[in-house]
Formats: sequence, C-alpha cells, structure tokens
Amino acid sequence: MSLKYPVLLIHGCGFKDKTFGINYWGRIPEQMKKNGVEVYYGGTDAWGAIEGNAQKIKERIENIIREHRVEKFNIIAHSRGGLEARYVISSLRLSHAIASLTTISTPHRGVRAMNIALYIHAGLYKFVSFFINLWFKILGDKNPDFYKSSRQLSERVCAEFNKINGDDKSVYYQSYAAKMKYFFSDLLFLFLNPFLKITDGENDGLCPVESAKWGDFRGTVTTGGKFGISHSGIVDAYRVKYKGVDIPKLYLSILEDLGKKGC
Repeated sequence: MSLKYPVLLIHGCGFKDKTFGINYWGRIPEQMKKNGVEVYYGGTDAWGAIEGNAQKIKERIENIIREHRVEKFNIIAHSRGGLEARYVISSLRLSHAIASLTTISTPHRGVRAMNIALYIHAGLYKFVSFFINLWFKILGDKNPDFYKSSRQLSERVCAEFNKINGDDKSVYYQSYAAKMKYFFSDLLFLFLNPFLKITDGENDGLCPVESAKWGDFRGTVTTGGKFGISHSGIVDAYRVKYKGVDIPKLYLSILEDLGKKGC
C-alpha cells in the first residue's frame, strides 16, 4: 500500500469505536493493518454534539502528532462523523494536519425527515434525551447530548452548518453513498427506509443518497442483488459477503486511490 499518511477513522452516531468489544468498522481496520496502513480512531462520543466531538478529534489528532510524529492524516468518516471532521478542518482550523477527508454516507445536506425533530415540543424532547444521555454515559460517553446531536442532522440545521464550514482548498474531499434497494434489505431500517424514500429519495436507511454527495463524489455503493447496502452494512457491521461488493476491499481500494493522489 503506497499510502503516504495514516488513517483516522471517525464513527457515526449511536455507537463508539468499540461497543461491548465490537469494532464499529467490522473487519476493515484489520484489513488495513494487514496491508501496512497505520490506523487510528477518533475517540468520539456516540451521541456527542458535533462541536464537542470535533474538539475530541482535534485533541486526538494533536496527541498522535506529538507522540508518533505523524505529519498528516487521511480521515475516513461515516455518517455524522463526516460533519465532525469538516468542523475540525474548517471551524477548528486543523486543515494543515489533514491530507484528505473521505465521507461514507454522511448527510452533508441533512435529512429532510429529521426536520420533524425541530417541531417536537422541546420539553418532551429533552425529557426523552435525558434518559438516552444517561444510558450512553453508562456506556462510556463523556458528554452525550442526544437533544442537540440528533437535531443537528436535520436539513435545516445542516444548511446553516454548510454556510459556516466550507471546504479548505488544501484538503482533498471525496464522498460515497450507500443504497438499500428494498425496505427489507436491513431489518434495522425496516421502517426508516421507506419513510425516507418518501421525504428524501433513495437512501441507505438513514442517509439520503443526494445528501451524501460532497466534494469528489465517487458513487453509490449497492449490491448486484436485490437487497442493496444499508447505513450499517457500508461499514461492515454485519461481516457478510454482498453480491458484487466486498466491503473491506472497497476501503482498501479507497486507500489505493488516495495513495496515487499523494495522500
């Protein structure tokens, strides 16, 4: 593998780098390491707000640079992690330490269906959020904020986010989307997929395909069969073989392309 800089993996919402000992990225990190790639993790909270998680990423990057003498990173971020990475680059001004940002199923333009969350009574929303935050604090989150974090994924909030966090010319941005072909492709998103199809169009159960497009859009990942690939499937959550798509090999091909670009 001719990759110049190490990889920093940033997970999405609802999980940590490892939950109950299970790696968020499935077999992907191990395959990267077998091919000589240095792999680090962002260390963010499962339900931290973008700003708080971005600060954790910044501190993590600075610590690795100081301890391991790393010059730059190739960030690969899934879901909300892509927004956090963009915030690190733009708002926290860490572009000098980032060679590239690859986002996987990141709702850059938000999710139209999530606009509903903005109309839920704030008191009720915060009441429910209190118990969700409590549970995730038990699981290891330092600063969970389900109320703010979930609302930040709405189309309206992301529109404001994009005005403030434009791309940095020194960083290479590329993106991938995933798509479920039928609502039963992944039982976890059995109801969300058809609902989002009405409100947002083709999607992977959580992220609309159109919203995932950012920078150099490299395409929509789906299967050659009837099922497609879900928001969880695209990060190898199920460790299964898909017709026409090998998820770990997909990530290795991403790194090969980055290496050719000098990243």
